[in-house]
Amino acid sequence: MKTIQYFSLALCLLSLNGCHIFKKEPAQQKSGDMKQTNAITDRKWKLVELQGKPVADKINGKEPFILLQISDNRYSASGGCNGMGGTFTLQNHGRIKFSQPISTMMACENMDIEHGLSQVLITADNYSLNGDDLSLNKARMAPLARFKAVK
Repeated sequence: MKTIQYFSLALCLLSLNGCHIFKKEPAQQKSGDMKQTNAITDRKWKLVELQGKPVADKINGKEPFILLQISDNRYSASGGCNGMGGTFTLQNHGRIKFSQPISTMMACENMDIEHGLSQVLITADNYSLNGDDLSLNKARMAPLARFKAVK
């Protein structure tokens, strides 16, 4: 009787362990995510589109941008008037989370892009990268904002 119990237990353990062979190794998953993380961090990204509308090269005489610094997980950005900043968190599978932006409080002639960029940072929950194009997205909806890498 005990032999049948041991045999059944061994068979169950083998079948449970067999399911593991079809999963990706964590190191393989992290390697791909790290490549994408390295591609978006420590680069300046120029804002080119916001909510589906093109953004001018200069707003109030300044270039709208975002910079993600991996060393301390901080971002800095500008919508063409005030400087904004905060922290960000990158997770597997292109997930990103920004803290509420902290901003200087200057008044400028055109504040639309700045307000829109601030809202994108609060709303975005993932990103996609296609060469030198970065998109910040919410779920599977159209991109909230698109950026081009500055060389």
